[in-house]
Amino acid sequence: MTIRSVLIANRGEIACRILTTCRRLGIETVLAASEIDRDAVPARLADRVIVIGASPATESYLNVSAVIAAALTAGVDAIHPGYGFLAENPKLARRSKEEDLIFIGPTAAQLADLGDKVRARELAAAADLPLVPGRSVANASEAAAFAEGVGYPVVLKATAGGGGKGMTRIDSVSRLAEAFPLAQSEARAAFGDDRLYVERYIENGRHIEVQVLGDGTDVIHFGDRDCSIQRRYQKLVEEAPAPDLGEGLRARIRDAAVRFARHCSYRGLGTVEFLVDIEAERFYFLEMNARIQVEHPVTEAVTGYDLVAEQIAVAGGRPLGIHQDDIALSGHAIECRINAEDPTRDFLPSPGRLTRAVFPAGAGLRVDTHVESGVDVPPFYDSLVAKIIARGRDRLESIDAMQTALDHCRIEGITTNLPLQRAIMSDAQFTAGCVGTRWLENYLSKRHV
Repeated sequence: MTIRSVLIANRGEIACRILTTCRRLGIETVLAASEIDRDAVPARLADRVIVIGASPATESYLNVSAVIAAALTAGVDAIHPGYGFLAENPKLARRSKEEDLIFIGPTAAQLADLGDKVRARELAAAADLPLVPGRSVANASEAAAFAEGVGYPVVLKATAGGGGKGMTRIDSVSRLAEAFPLAQSEARAAFGDDRLYVERYIENGRHIEVQVLGDGTDVIHFGDRDCSIQRRYQKLVEEAPAPDLGEGLRARIRDAAVRFARHCSYRGLGTVEFLVDIEAERFYFLEMNARIQVEHPVTEAVTGYDLVAEQIAVAGGRPLGIHQDDIALSGHAIECRINAEDPTRDFLPSPGRLTRAVFPAGAGLRVDTHVESGVDVPPFYDSLVAKIIARGRDRLESIDAMQTALDHCRIEGITTNLPLQRAIMSDAQFTAGCVGTRWLENYLSKRHV
């Protein structure tokens, strides 16, 4: 089916990103917006706007019934959920199908399976992917027995968690006894599901992911990314392709991602994520994010493909029109997330009036944002205000381009992590490459940020 109109059930920069592709494809756009977002930049770009609820996300962007009602009222063909909010909620996919609306994403069954960490591990095992030792646990005693067997540290994870949320590192049995009930309550509050499982924690690891696209029958990949620069499991810097991976290891990781998605008969755009043990040069399946990722622009930069367009085409029923041999990576790209937060105050969110916003422009640069001078950054949502993407012929050239871009970026009125991003790009250890997921934590402790 040709998709002629889309309800965008999201906000911020990803709403603007989807709007850009829809406009290029001649697709009518209707934006589902909260009350506070009714006059925001995405609302001004959309063909129509429907207010779906009050400012808190639970009353708007997380309200499945309100989103479905808006789509039916607008008479659209499809719903694009972006990332976050309801993007991986099987209920929205299920309700969409019941109302003859196209959900631009995987099937409800795939969302349910991949959103459950235990079920996803079972699927990965069936697809012969390597797994970090782990198991479901009902209480702290079971978790302690597992930890004693594999050794500390371990990590507690919410079974229904994702995107780096719902994870707690545990270094001792006393800490486990204290953290287990807290992790359960946090999981219940965040995901409506208090089930936990525990995994061995790999100290010196890299977060490598592979972008895949499937049509329910075949699957291709668009290369890999490194997302190891993280704070509390939240990504800050991403790059493509992943640097300093031996070509044999890179090929095995990509093959594993495609094998897993094919095993799931995956339909849509998704990302298979792995943890690479640097010292052992081994990799392990972590999870699959069944949606578009925040960091997709770096993949677009080195492949030349519009991933949102491909996502829409597959959702409309088109078989894959791309063969694996058609995808050639060229150059290197880095993305820095600019967040409204204060690194000097434990990354406290910094909402407020953005009095000045000047972003860089030039060859090899891209800025995905939803803000401009004079807008308010509300306190209700994620702190991301912009993504700056720099592409070069190689990694060093892309780092140089990013340093220049960050130097020409001006954001005033709110506090952001711009100074930290500039410092990371100038750091000799980062420039040398091959940094792990704990690198930023150690870097910040030395800087006392």
